Amino acid sequence: MVVGDELDAGLGLQRGAEVGDVVELGLQLGHVHSGAVAHRGWLVPPRPGLGQSQWRAGGQVRGDGQQRRLDERGCPAADERQLDDCGQMPLTPASVSPASARRVWPCRWEWSTAGAAGGLVSAQLLWEGVPGMALLKVGAVAGAAALVLAGVPAVAVAGPASCDTRTNNTIEKLLECVTVEGVREHQAAFQAIADANNGTRVSGSPGYDASKDYVVQRLTAAGYDVSVQPFQFQTFITLSPTVLEQVAPLPAGPVDTNILSYSGSGDVTAAVSTTNAITGCNAADFAGFPAGNIALISRGACTFAIKATNAYNAGAAGVIIYNNQPGVLNGTLGNGFTLDIPVTSVTQAVGQQLAATPGLVMRLKTDTFRGLATTYNVLAESRRGDPTNVIMAGAHLDSVNAGPGLQDNGSGSAALIEVAEQMAKVSPRNKVRFAWWGAEESGLVGSTYYVDNLAQAEEDAITLYLNFDMIGSPNHVFFIYDGDDSDAVGAPAGPAGSAQIEKTFESYFNKVGQPFKGTDFSGRSDYGPFIAAGIPAGGLFTGAEGIKTTQEAVIWGGTAGQQYDPCYHLACDTFDNINLTALDVNSDAVAYAVLQYAMNTQDINGVRGKGNFKPDSHDHTEELSAA
Repeated sequence: MVVGDELDAGLGLQRGAEVGDVVELGLQLGHVHSGAVAHRGWLVPPRPGLGQSQWRAGGQVRGDGQQRRLDERGCPAADERQLDDCGQMPLTPASVSPASARRVWPCRWEWSTAGAAGGLVSAQLLWEGVPGMALLKVGAVAGAAALVLAGVPAVAVAGPASCDTRTNNTIEKLLECVTVEGVREHQAAFQAIADANNGTRVSGSPGYDASKDYVVQRLTAAGYDVSVQPFQFQTFITLSPTVLEQVAPLPAGPVDTNILSYSGSGDVTAAVSTTNAITGCNAADFAGFPAGNIALISRGACTFAIKATNAYNAGAAGVIIYNNQPGVLNGTLGNGFTLDIPVTSVTQAVGQQLAATPGLVMRLKTDTFRGLATTYNVLAESRRGDPTNVIMAGAHLDSVNAGPGLQDNGSGSAALIEVAEQMAKVSPRNKVRFAWWGAEESGLVGSTYYVDNLAQAEEDAITLYLNFDMIGSPNHVFFIYDGDDSDAVGAPAGPAGSAQIEKTFESYFNKVGQPFKGTDFSGRSDYGPFIAAGIPAGGLFTGAEGIKTTQEAVIWGGTAGQQYDPCYHLACDTFDNINLTALDVNSDAVAYAVLQYAMNTQDINGVRGKGNFKPDSHDHTEELSAA
């Protein structure tokens, strides 16, 4: 990108705008700066009487431990409209390779425009430390909008310039063009969407709908056949903060807690009682339970819904579930839970302390909404390829209610967009169908709806499904789903062909010299409905609330004894909650497997494909496996 380049920024500028209209600008501005900088800004309306609508942006630049406010150029401070944080990508060795530097500010800026129909709205943006002034001109032309940069130094963009025009029809070409910077661009967009929508992208909310629209716009622009599949589901939204407080014995005070999804509402102050068996999985465990008390139950041995239902039937006024391992507990009762009882959670240490406290009285307050909502799956299909030999790759697009979900699952969703865009010019031998699932966090609702509504011929045409859920955990391990059950843990082997998918991912990790480890098909992500339908499946994972072992820390670094993702299902699952090395390696792994199977599925179903994509039949399992 050089001075004067025009960028299609997906602007929402409307022709015929009138005074008071709101216009949304999804701005992505790239520039090079020598230090780590974060930007916050606000737009200031023009002073009355100006012939042309002009907008000046003030802002704050943080750098070298100092904070400075930029010149507002005389615009009336009383008319300032504070903007949300536009997302940050500091230029540090951890986030930018020496050969490239790219900074993305995906701001959703809203302002009232006084521009006439077809007129020009300009915004003057000034950053301290950037040579010259960046003048952004937004012009409505034939109902579209373009962004022109002037006075901005050239920007080095990751990947060769030819990536924008060439056909990435080999593994080497595709991996050269699929970059972590490109993935981060989409994650930054998801962060901006969450920032503009109460910090969440949960299905059924405006934040999810905006995420869906973003995916549709990107994949449509890339040339795919895009469809949106609506469905209804039972949604869950917290209406106000959950409260857990110790009332007696003294000292009284708040206790850290996380509400369980699909909890009912309530505000109760009562004595706390444990159960005869700490897990509370049987009605007999509640024999003699004092009605009206709050039940304190350990995680384990059965679902949270069973525990809460048993407590409710025993007359409990509320439920506190404590973890059975170190770390916070972020759970769900499932979208079928409809009992009106407050259910929340605490850590193992806190739960054990509460259980040992005589005369314990606590206050538990939850304020929630549960009800039917409409949400969507997004499907993007290649225009070419054998429609009787479809390979699918999917990631869930929704976050939990608590936060923006930039790791869970903005990582998989963003990587899938990047891979799809870089494969857009490829003519695959087999039909490629990318999927972004809705309401995964409500119990795999979107992917289940999709599979359940396939005609038999459509289901038979799907050769395999690849799943990418949480692929950039901060305290990561490189997990590959155990298609052949060689680890002999948990669920049995996947449908025939799943073992070969596992081998394909192993081949990639061996080629790039990265250790890997198997992980069980536990049924917690969107591969579940496909496996249930007998469709071979596989995929990648870097860990959620599980605890990293000492051996894993030796192999992959990070911190033993801590969660793979300390922000799993929390508000802190933001743009910064990513291990860039893990995201980079796994984004290439996504590209490797998708292109391989787009060209050749012989190892899955015996259908021959392109000769330069022959399956790697060599068994690498013992070479770099850290099992």
